[in-house]
Amino acid sequence: MKEQEKPHTHYWGETPEEEYLNLQGIQASKSFYTSPRGLKLFTRSWLPLSTSSSNPRGLICMVHGYGNDISWTFQATPIFLAQNGFACFAIDIEGHGQSQGIRAFVPNVDLVVKDCLSFFNFVKQETRFRGLPSFLFGESMGGAICLLIHFADPKGFDGAVLVAPMCKISETVSPKWPIPQVLSFVARFLPTLPIVPTGDLLANSVKVDEKKIIAVMNPMRYKGKPRLGTVVELLRVTDYLSKRLNEVSLPFLVVHGSADYVTDPNVSRALYEEAKSEDKTIKIYEGMMHSLLFGETDENIEVVRNDILKWLNDRCKGRAE
Repeated sequence: MKEQEKPHTHYWGETPEEEYLNLQGIQASKSFYTSPRGLKLFTRSWLPLSTSSSNPRGLICMVHGYGNDISWTFQATPIFLAQNGFACFAIDIEGHGQSQGIRAFVPNVDLVVKDCLSFFNFVKQETRFRGLPSFLFGESMGGAICLLIHFADPKGFDGAVLVAPMCKISETVSPKWPIPQVLSFVARFLPTLPIVPTGDLLANSVKVDEKKIIAVMNPMRYKGKPRLGTVVELLRVTDYLSKRLNEVSLPFLVVHGSADYVTDPNVSRALYEEAKSEDKTIKIYEGMMHSLLFGETDENIEVVRNDILKWLNDRCKGRAE
């Protein structure tokens, strides 16, 4: 194995996690949360130390994408946001990361939405976070889940950051007719069967070759083929969302790469055009792929991060810097 391909303990290398996070100037924790339906779900927090932890600028409630988790490269974004004064919380959804469930099996996204909303409301009830502006943040499938959380609780959040949201699966990786019809039939009997033919999601998401190596090292990343029941459910949810874009009413920033082959940037454009939100912003980055906040060059990531931070800061004016 080449030197750079030796497995990392963490995506940043061998530095112990607590030491690394302290070096980043933030306070982090992890725990398990039992959802109302009894699922044991893994959660993490990243809090700013540069401001009083009792008075961050805002609260960010975060949802990862399909096959991903909150303990590997996903952490890079909440670390950055915590360094800039935001209290960040995230949850491994059912079947992902360290949460309960069959790996990468999501039989009912509506139940996942209830899990996430229950956890985020639990966090918002903490005395130190009461009264703070709160924002949803979702990557890919997590972006779709954030929109569904908004539909479930239209007044519950002050805004959302949607990163390459899966409001529709790109034609490049979506199974072609008649495969979806066949899969839907078979999924009734064998929903957990991992046989769905699709393109290499990681290769289609991450631009920088060295970062593909790091992404593959993730011990919690699901590396099998998508499960029948999950794909059928995601097709259902994205179809549902694509028909309700005009009902989105919360302030939002949607960011997408023009070269995204996993989720469709044109649907993000449609979200921006159709949403009834009075405060809405879209950023389409020319030539960027699906993994905007890890898989791009460091220069590109800085651009996207700073756009997100500026959008959040503009909606938290008057809070501690």
